[in-house]
Amino acid sequence: MTVVRGAGTAPRTTARSGGWVEGDPTGDRQLLDLDGPFRLERGGELPAVRVAYETWGELAPDAGNAVLVEHALTGDSHVTGPTGPGQPTPGWWDGLVGPGAPLDTDRLFVVCANVLGGCQGTTGPSSRAPDGAPWGSRFPAVTIGDQVAVEAALADALGIGRWAAVVGGSMGGMRVLEWAVSRPDRVEALFFLASAAAASADQIGTQTTQQTAIRSDPRWAGGDYPAGEGPVDGLGTARRIAHLTYRSAAELEQRFGTHVQDDGRFAVASYLDHHAAKLAGRFDAGSYVVLTEAMNTWDVGRHRSGVEAALSRVTARATVAGIDSDRLYPVAQQQRVADALGVGLRVVPSTHGHDGFLIELDAVGALVRELLGT
Repeated sequence: MTVVRGAGTAPRTTARSGGWVEGDPTGDRQLLDLDGPFRLERGGELPAVRVAYETWGELAPDAGNAVLVEHALTGDSHVTGPTGPGQPTPGWWDGLVGPGAPLDTDRLFVVCANVLGGCQGTTGPSSRAPDGAPWGSRFPAVTIGDQVAVEAALADALGIGRWAAVVGGSMGGMRVLEWAVSRPDRVEALFFLASAAAASADQIGTQTTQQTAIRSDPRWAGGDYPAGEGPVDGLGTARRIAHLTYRSAAELEQRFGTHVQDDGRFAVASYLDHHAAKLAGRFDAGSYVVLTEAMNTWDVGRHRSGVEAALSRVTARATVAGIDSDRLYPVAQQQRVADALGVGLRVVPSTHGHDGFLIELDAVGALVRELLGT
């Protein structure tokens, strides 16, 4: 087991389909090499796994103050903090973590790890395989359960036997439930937000369409595109499709309507182009395919006699919340989880759709404070 901390150097600015790669500045990441092999639920195996993670606060002597924050599809370990060398985007939940914040680092030790299959330091398709070449198309399929197994190995390495809380929304919410169901003795409290206990046909249909957009780009090359290149156009189209599910129709109508810009583009199309280019410059297309497939196969009740039977294993205190305008993860999906856990559903009002779980910090933070007493 090796911990690697790198010094900052000039950030890469080349536009490409990709995320962090070996040799880039590490920024605030810590890199932990976990010895394998890691046998995966869908039959593959990884000989070892590198995990990129960040921490805030101090771990108590009894390790009883640790909180795990789970990121969503295109997130990473950088929950809070500015941009900098190796970290092209600011913290994706800035304001939720820090001194006096809902996740109060004067009291809590907060951990966030880039997910298995990701592209911001944790082993994924763009990482080096044992032969020194990128995994590419050889990277095995992973599940939400596999991702949590790697997080459990990280917790063991950090000396954390039980989380005071596991917190997350969207794809992060899936890992919250998986932790609480598969390892109930290791989760004291959970915060499940804007997510589901199992993928729906609508979500699978949307995500497989995004995958098709990536694979249809000639530069996909079967998943084995050269470093510094890649299916930027396909990834951009996937992001456009996804972003429409992240925001509400009412918000898009209010902000853009049918306005046409001076360059001839509809304003809403320009907005989507911006987000497509932004993602393509910082995210790996192979990771996008691997992670959306993990989301497609998500079902906390698989091999556990169904969703309700699986959730009956949960012993953690729970807060379950949804966003009222969410059309990707409608509140009925959170209601199912709340009912199974015997708690009331907390609904956050927002005009922003699914992205409200990231934007409505005051409301989300109030629910976190209530759960943790901070």
